[in-house]
This record gives sequence, C-alpha cells and structure tokens, in this order.
Amino acid sequence: MRIYDIIQNKRDGHELSTEEIEFFVEGYTKGEIPDYQISALLMAIYLKQMNTAEIVALTNAMVKSGDTVDLSSIKGVKVDKHSTGGVGDKTTLVLGPMVAACGLPVVKMSGRGLGHTGGTLDKLDAIEGFNTVVSKEDFIDIVNEINICISGQTANIAPADKKFYALRDVTATVDSLALIASSIMSKKLALLSDAIVLDVKLGSGAFMKDINHAIELAKNMVNIGEEVGRKTVGVITNMDEPLGFAIGNALEVIEAIETLEGNGPKDLVDLCLELGGHMLVLGKKADSIDDAKKQLRDVIENGKALEKLKELVEKQGGDVSFIEDKSKLPTAKHKIEVKSEKNGFIQFMNAEDIGKYALELGAGRETKDSEIDLAVGIVLKKKVDDKVSVGDVLAVIHTDDLEKGKSVAEKLKKTMVVGDKNSEHKKLIYGIITKDSETIY
Repeated sequence: MRIYDIIQNKRDGHELSTEEIEFFVEGYTKGEIPDYQISALLMAIYLKQMNTAEIVALTNAMVKSGDTVDLSSIKGVKVDKHSTGGVGDKTTLVLGPMVAACGLPVVKMSGRGLGHTGGTLDKLDAIEGFNTVVSKEDFIDIVNEINICISGQTANIAPADKKFYALRDVTATVDSLALIASSIMSKKLALLSDAIVLDVKLGSGAFMKDINHAIELAKNMVNIGEEVGRKTVGVITNMDEPLGFAIGNALEVIEAIETLEGNGPKDLVDLCLELGGHMLVLGKKADSIDDAKKQLRDVIENGKALEKLKELVEKQGGDVSFIEDKSKLPTAKHKIEVKSEKNGFIQFMNAEDIGKYALELGAGRETKDSEIDLAVGIVLKKKVDDKVSVGDVLAVIHTDDLEKGKSVAEKLKKTMVVGDKNSEHKKLIYGIITKDSETIY
C-alpha cells in the first residue's frame, strides 16, 4: 500500500477503505509518512469530504494510535459530556456535580484552553490545591466513591489527533466537518464511557456559525458514537452571546458556585437542565427528560449538588473553603464599569469579540505556553433583549492592567449594541440530534 495511491483515490472522490485509513494514520503517527503528503491528503479530504464509514474508520484509527481508559470497574452507566467550545462556558463545573448528585457516574477528562479563556482545568486551578493530574486508578476510585472525577487527559490519548490537528492548523483544513468530528470523537472514545452527550455550539462565539453545518457536525459525531456502541446525543445550543454573565477563570468558578447555590443565570441553568436531562436518560436514571430535569432542580434546591462540588474539590486535593468563601478565589486589582450611553434594549452582542477582549486582559492563551491570569475577565450585567437606560452598567471589566482594562471597556461599548427591541428572541436550544431522529426548533 502506498500513500501516493491513497492521496490519488481521495483526490478523485473515491471512498477510502478502512485499511487505507489505518495505513496513513499509523504511518503518520510513527513518522513514516512525511508532512507534505499528509497535507495533500488533508486537502483532498477537505475538498472531497468523507462519508460516515470513512469518518468512523478515521476516528477509530486515531483512538487506536494511543491509550484508552477502561472504565468497566466503575459501577453503573458511565456518561461523558463534551462541548465544542464557547465564551463563558463553565457548564462542566455546574452540570457535573448536578448529575453526580442524582446518582449517575460522570467521567470527565478535560483539557486546557487555547484561546479567549482557559479550559475547565484552568478554571479549576483557581481553587487552591485542586489536582487535575489523576492516575487512571485514582480516577476510577474517585468516581466509584463520589460519582464524579474531572481529570486532565493522559499524554498518550489519541496522539494521532495531535499530529493531524497541528498540520490542519497550518494547511487551511481545520474547518473540515469530517476532520472536526473525528478529532473530537477520537478523544471522547478513548475514555471508554457508556454514553456521551455533545453540546454543539452555534453562533458568533462558536466554531460553527451556520445552522446547517452545526447539524451536519452533530450528526457526524452522533453517528461515530453510535457506530462504536456508545449511546450518543447531540444538542445544538446558542453561542451568539456568552453563556451566563462571567467570562474569565475565577469569575466563572464563582458563577458556577452561585448556580449550584440556586442563584445562577437563567441561560446557564436551562442549558445544564437540558444537557443533564439527556445524561440522566441515557444513564437510565430517568424515564423522560421532564423527570430528569425535576431531579436536577431538586439537587440544586436541596443543596446536594453544591455538596457534590465540595466532595469533588476535597477528593482532588482542593481547599473546600474556596467554595464556601468565594472571596478567597483570585481577584483582579481593578474593576471598570462599562455604562450605557443610550436608552433602549440590548439588540446584539458579539460573543467572539467579547471572548477576544477577555483574552486581551490575560484570561486566555495566545499560544500553548502563555501564562493565564486567573483573576481577570469580564462580567456582563446585561444580556440580549434586556432593557437599558443611559448610565446603566452593561458590564464590569476585571483587570490587573488599568490601561488595558480601559481599552477593553471602550471596545465593549461598541460590541454591546443598544437599540430597538428585537422582534424575535434567540433560542437557547436549536435542536436535538440522535441516532434515530433530528428535531430542529
């Protein structure tokens, strides 16, 4: 078998066999096939696309390139959740404890962020002592004991994906839906859970800007999961504005705690109920989404979800007093209020721009080696469709650099557009994709 022939086959629009796909994935991972030939193949895939069988084969080959985490010794149905990424997305910190408090094992291997804010692991760094480097054995023990563990991925999870992604990034092939789906699912499937709920973000602050592309991506990922025996559901959700009010690592931890205390933003709460509802149904802890949502509301109201977060922090070496006293979390030196100069309603805000402003303050990484400032970020005081008057505070900038904060404040005024009331409110949930059905609202 020759890589030349595989490139030619895909260039001419032919379906690649499982053997051909396994050949080039293994060869590139081992360094036996050069970058220039895989670059040509990636472009051929980008232009000619892949069908479901090819995408499943590619995903499986990338999973096989590294380690898998056997979870069979964890009692019950193990459920994982993945988000395709957005601005202010602290869902795991809220949803994980909620679902675990309902008695369902939540297995979560997360990453560190590259972009406007940190990933889940970076947010957890705001809690003193929290250990995100957990051995497989300890991971399993913790889940068996308290129904949840949040750990970093081992270095050898889907190493092929790391190599392919680095090449996609410099060959203008990142936004191939087949390559996106296989990249995401290769990391998910390496963790041998029983079911996966996918939060596919759509909007200005998401990778997917178009509803049709979001639907296709969700279908691809659900098909991959189901083909390898994982119950999988895709939920397409709104990312035209940040999720909740807080954007920034410690700020998002504070908002997550407040949500578990029963004082969370409506969009964050509603999203956690929707995603958690599907997790509980897949995990056979509820017969319907409505029943599942009731259980999830109950564990917030009776305090069990907040207690579960404290158990998680304690089990992973963190200082629980940071949950009990949020003022202990990292705090920025300066706060700058951004005030409205008009009467009206918030018509629009560009989530991607707001994410970039948080990055400018130091809340995220420009490169993988960048240092994150856990304290800085932006807290919105108004969301789309909210009424505002002249002088109302639209947002508060948390910054350690006063000049940088003032610059961001001026930019933020322009991206939070005040005008007439929108004729139609944006949906939070755009659709649900399963193996057998597609519901678009």
